[in-house]
Amino acid sequence: MDAKKLEILMTAVDLGSFSKASQVVGYTQSGLTHLVNSLEREIGFQIIFRNHNGISLTPQGEELMPAIRDYLSANTFLNSKIQTIKNEKCESIRIAAYSSIAMHWMPEILYRFRRICPHVDVDLRMVDNALEPFELLKEGRTDIVFASKQNCGSYQWIPLYQEKMYAILPQDYPVKDSTSFPLKEMEGMDFLMPYGRFDIDVHAAFEKNGVHVREKASYVDDETVIRMVEKGFGVSMMTELMIRGRTDDVRCIPVEPEVVRELGMGLPKEGEVTNSVSRLRDCAMAYINEKKMQNQQKMG
Repeated sequence: MDAKKLEILMTAVDLGSFSKASQVVGYTQSGLTHLVNSLEREIGFQIIFRNHNGISLTPQGEELMPAIRDYLSANTFLNSKIQTIKNEKCESIRIAAYSSIAMHWMPEILYRFRRICPHVDVDLRMVDNALEPFELLKEGRTDIVFASKQNCGSYQWIPLYQEKMYAILPQDYPVKDSTSFPLKEMEGMDFLMPYGRFDIDVHAAFEKNGVHVREKASYVDDETVIRMVEKGFGVSMMTELMIRGRTDDVRCIPVEPEVVRELGMGLPKEGEVTNSVSRLRDCAMAYINEKKMQNQQKMG
């Protein structure tokens, strides 16, 4: 059964006239008459009455009409689904993420995403600068970012995780309490500042607590900063994900008062989020919620 013929028939029935329908569907009136005649022969009985007032349905046509409407509705849904799958097959999602998030979160998130969207390509870009993801988002060069919340421009923000900040100390540093390290104790110390505008978060913590350090800028990765602390070049401060797996031969202690940065997902402020980006967002939220529950169970 030709769905196009049925759509034209429905248009004529709804308008009650071949002449009115011809203006809508782009057929001549005689062409519409020929099409309906052909459709009736294919069906095997008359479905339209024609008179000088226009057209109306025969009793058989009235009985058939709900099924035709259901058929056309199902056909529209099918075509929409086909188009969605076609779009997904050639779709690509661009992601920008801090290196710490890319290392510790993204493999599992992308594994889950690939299981539900196997035909969507993913372009993961790892960045070390705290502000770069949001610059890429503003310029339209990425579709979603995984970063810490920043006051730079306008974007949609979905919070995921409150990440604690830790003092990084030499192994032989004398500590009074291994569960927390007073920020005030860093007063006047040589401080190795992590690279990549992480100084934004560190400076905010120092200013809030009135701490002044002898800051030493560094242009090396987090691992190197930690190794420099190990060799006694100073102290530093980093977050949970930044230090994970790198704490041998140094002390890593949560600072007091507690300092956290909010990790989450950033999306463009304007424009509709695609179905694939929505699914990626859901995968990330589900994964982080599971991690939170696991941490709560360990603490409980």
